[in-house]
Amino acid sequence: MKKLLIIGLLISFVYAGSAQSEFYNNGIAIKTIFLDYQSQNGGNITAFREYSQGLEVGYLQRVTDNIKVGIPFKLGLLKDSLADSRKLIYGVDLNLQYHFVKPESKLIPYVLAGAGISIQKDNGQSVQFPIGFGLNFQINKRAFINWQSEYRFSLASNDNNLHHGLGVVYTFGKTGSKKNVLDELELIDSDEDGVADDIDLCPQVAGPANLKGCPDTDGDGVADYKDACPEMKGLKTLRGCPDTDGDGISDNEDECPKVAGPIENNGCPENVEIADTDNDGIADNKDKCPNVAGSIEAEGCPDEDNDGVPDNMDRCPNEPGSVKAGGCPDTDGDGVADFADRCPRKAGIAAYQGCPDTDGDGLDDGRDQCPNSAGPVANNGCPEIKIEDKKTLDVAMRAVQFETGKATLKVESYKILSQIVMLMQKYPDYSLTINGHTDNTGTAPKNQVLSENRAKSCYEFLIGSGVEVDRLNFVGFGESRPIASNDTLRGRALNRRVEFKLIPSK
Repeated sequence: MKKLLIIGLLISFVYAGSAQSEFYNNGIAIKTIFLDYQSQNGGNITAFREYSQGLEVGYLQRVTDNIKVGIPFKLGLLKDSLADSRKLIYGVDLNLQYHFVKPESKLIPYVLAGAGISIQKDNGQSVQFPIGFGLNFQINKRAFINWQSEYRFSLASNDNNLHHGLGVVYTFGKTGSKKNVLDELELIDSDEDGVADDIDLCPQVAGPANLKGCPDTDGDGVADYKDACPEMKGLKTLRGCPDTDGDGISDNEDECPKVAGPIENNGCPENVEIADTDNDGIADNKDKCPNVAGSIEAEGCPDEDNDGVPDNMDRCPNEPGSVKAGGCPDTDGDGVADFADRCPRKAGIAAYQGCPDTDGDGLDDGRDQCPNSAGPVANNGCPEIKIEDKKTLDVAMRAVQFETGKATLKVESYKILSQIVMLMQKYPDYSLTINGHTDNTGTAPKNQVLSENRAKSCYEFLIGSGVEVDRLNFVGFGESRPIASNDTLRGRALNRRVEFKLIPSK
């Protein structure tokens, strides 16, 4: 048995190499097993000399990274202490193993459970159910040293036992590799310049490899994105710009690019007068409009409205404005010209066409019906009235009572009206409309006046309780809008009502 184990170890080292993070579909296990039948049937688990020895050869099939199916075949000589002899025992199992770490790990603990059949010479066969745990230790990229212990419950009487095994597992049938992730990736080269996108600094524009895939229009060895003069061949030391007069100052910064001069004099020779073609007091080398007289504020270009924005850049050249608004008037100073500003007297942001979003609900004040209270866009920026508050308004329509034929509020109406006062405080961006209605008892003109007076009584109660006048209005509809039949007592009672409706104030 020991010789077989040694042979198995030698096989694993034939394929040795540094342990790399590869994993394989299948495996073969070879190990020496120690059979303990006596400790589970009255014996001592530490009586190692009473253990029997055997050989196990198994096949492993990978199901997932963590789950494997094992089929081990076992063969051994079982000690018979009564007869002072040994008898042949053999069997096969089917088990399921759960590995707690990924297969590319160096140390892999696992648990197992399964079922099998064990056959003893002269004693027949028994069905056994092994459960246990084990450990794989990687010794090279394909081989592991394996230790496994299992408790085996037997359906035959006095046949429960323990198995301990030590050996090797050799894996084969490669399914993946973690050696180099880049080797497994499909290289993408969007601009087809031979430089893969993952290392191309300009993946959408073709360029040479020595510039990491970025173009160099003027071919001076400075990529366009770094080149201050991308269309003029220049020097790397001057960010790709030429130096015609060789004075160490690039032409784009040299006030006298064709005549050498010191840096202290901006590249011009000492005591050299620089021309001012349009006679506006600004030298041509600093004049953005050298042939048309302009102002200092506009860098030598004409500025008809004197707002500091040159006419050629001024969106409103005949009307003074701000630089932020492109030379157009901007009353609120938010950078959005008044002609494009939906809120020209209230500073906002360009995304909202110059309007602010005071309550931060995503709807600008120009469209927000409740600009001071956050609410969903679907409700025009107003907070949604809660269900329980809507019920209070519905109850009020029935609960507000008056003296018969009069507009005098009954004392029992005060409680519900006080609750409406609290709702007005809860929804400060809402106004309240009070609508009075009657049944058809009496004449229409009298009912009209009565409905108006009853609505007014509620209106006056709310004002007296502190509700702002500009948030309230009332109206009477008389008998013109019944909600039930006036032919019954119940119908007429329903039609005699005062409705309270909260609407956005804006």
